[in-house]
Amino acid sequence: MLRERIRQRLRGFEVRAVGDHAHRAAAVAVAVTEEGFGAALPGLPQHATWSERCALILTRRSEALRDHAGQWALPGGRIEPDESPEQAALRELAEEVRLVLDPDAVLGRLDDYETRSGYVITPVVVWAGPARGIVPNPAEVQSIHRIPIDEFMRADAPMLERGPDGTRPVLRMPVGDSWIAAPTAAVLYQFRELCIAGRATRVAHFDQPAFAWR
Repeated sequence: MLRERIRQRLRGFEVRAVGDHAHRAAAVAVAVTEEGFGAALPGLPQHATWSERCALILTRRSEALRDHAGQWALPGGRIEPDESPEQAALRELAEEVRLVLDPDAVLGRLDDYETRSGYVITPVVVWAGPARGIVPNPAEVQSIHRIPIDEFMRADAPMLERGPDGTRPVLRMPVGDSWIAAPTAAVLYQFRELCIAGRATRVAHFDQPAFAWR
């Protein structure tokens, strides 16, 4: 079963945590659903053949937000002082898309990722089941999309280009006729490589496009 395969691969992976730092700590939920086909994205096939027709839950951030308005995102946010990354990821899932999961839904973590905007993001992989009835919190989320995992396995992913400062390659992940930028794309790529393909892959060296630095 995919759920146990992902859990075992995460258990055997040596996670790289940033540790003590001056950045703000955040967590995102990489939520794997049992079914779903993505939501009205140009060029996205309306079928899924990969991994038991599973999908990941992504959002488009509200245009009213001060930071990163309208951008692709995984449900997530700041880690409160009394929270673990796992607790923060589950809380953000409930707040942003009204998906309430028990702690045993957590499968493991991916590597921390430092952003240009001053955060250290800890990705937490969770099993979301059917995730029926999810709805966007309009204060934070413009729309919810179930993107088939098959879409992240495309041969043209990842897309790499020279970074704005010329020192690190910028990573993007194609989706339909569009694309998702790092940091979200970096998390998606590591999930694809480790959890699905079984390849231990690091992503901290990938940069973000200039628009995501703010």
